This record gives sequence, structure tokens and C-alpha cells, in this order.
Amino acid sequence: MTIPPRVLTVAGSDSGGGAGIQADLKTMLALGVHGMSVVTAVTAQNSLGVQGAWELPAEAVRAQFRSVVDDIGVQAVKTGMLSSAGLVTTVAELLAPLGVPVVVDPVGVSKHGDPLLAADAVEVVRTRLLPLATVATPNLDEVRQITGVVVDGEPAMREAAAAVLKCGPRWVLIKGGHLSGDAVDLLTDGSSEYWLRAPRHDNRHTHGTGCTLASAVASFLARGMDVPEAAQAAKEYVTGAIEAGFPLGGGIGPVDHAWRQR
Repeated sequence: MTIPPRVLTVAGSDSGGGAGIQADLKTMLALGVHGMSVVTAVTAQNSLGVQGAWELPAEAVRAQFRSVVDDIGVQAVKTGMLSSAGLVTTVAELLAPLGVPVVVDPVGVSKHGDPLLAADAVEVVRTRLLPLATVATPNLDEVRQITGVVVDGEPAMREAAAAVLKCGPRWVLIKGGHLSGDAVDLLTDGSSEYWLRAPRHDNRHTHGTGCTLASAVASFLARGMDVPEAAQAAKEYVTGAIEAGFPLGGGIGPVDHAWRQR
């Protein structure tokens, strides 16, 4: 019996099923790995926004992590919503000795603009979490939150990448989806540079894109790809998921994680 690669998401729950651990686990299933989860927070969330969020105690996060890692093991980890300085510190302490690829999605705000990271946690993300990242995947709002760099076009994405790399990740994938024109992302380790381009689909239902991309990168790393291969494969997967995104409720619907199976 073949055992699939195992990938762990350390993130918040999205009750609407479009982002967070729900999006992560759907992505992992679609990409042929076994997904596992450490829930860091519970949100009341739907297509219109986040109506409430409740952080789990550090001991609950630590217990979930040890339960999974010590018995089942992992080939890659993806982090998402960590919300507070205390949680970021706890997760960083757990990840430091692990020795597997770590994809850090430094979640700062939701698709609807709701804050998901406390102001005093930003410095801890910079100094404790990003240095552990094999790949960091900030969007342009998160770049500004972490580094102060404002990206208003493709040329500034290089400056943004350099600023994030100073925090210590091995690679950074700057997501340029908030710019106009083609959907372009920049992957670099400071020496090699890859521009990942895809047509921009006329579809407003894009909830969960960031979670999905980071989870896809982690899944492909667990399957043995190197970082550039994993990022390109993840870009192709999330582009198809965006194209197939569908309406739910009265607001922004989710991307379709199962687009290849439908």
C-alpha cells in the first residue's frame, strides 16, 4: 500500500469553507498528499467577511502539533493565520527543529479587509517565523505590513522581494495579484529569479487564493519538487482554481479546489 506524502497546515478555520484550513486540506487532497491540521483560531466567516475570530490557547496548538508530528510525521508544513505574537512564537518554537520544508503565508488581512494579525505580532513574524521559511508567500498588502515597501507595479516587486529576504526566508514568492494586467508573481532567492505569469480571469470569486497557493507549494515540495518547480506547478493549479471560482452567498465566492476533477 502506497502512503502519500504528509503535509501539515497550521492555520485558522474558515467556517465558510473557502480559505484557511478548509482550503488547505482541499488543496492537499486535490494534489495527492495527505493533509493534516493544527487549528490556531476559529472564525465565523462567510462570503461577506469575518464576523468573529477566537484564538486557541497556545497549549491547544502545541498539543495538536505534537500529536500529529510525533506519531504520523510530516514532509512539509504550511502556516497561515496565527493572529497574535504569542501564537507566532509558539509555532516558531515548534517548527525550528523540524527539518522539513516550511511555507509561510504571513496572513495579515482577509480578502474582505478584516485584520487577522495583531499589530504587535508583525515584528515576531519578521524575526521568529520568516527565518524558518523555505518559501514565504506574501501578497502586496502583507509586503507593506512586514517591510513598509509599497508595490505599485512590477519593477517594485524586486524591491519588495529583497526586503522580505532580509527577514531570512530562503525563497520569497511575491504575489502580484493586486496589480493590474496579467497575474504575475515573482519567485526569488536573491540570486535566481522566476517570473510566474498567468492570464487574469474575469471572475470575482477568488476567496482563498493565498491559502490555496501556499498549500499547493507545500504539497508539491512534499512530493519531491524543488522550489521553482513547486511554485510553477502551484501557480498553474491556483490559476485554474480561480478561473473555476463560483458564487456562494451574497459576496465573494471561493476558488474551486476540485476544478481538475469536475
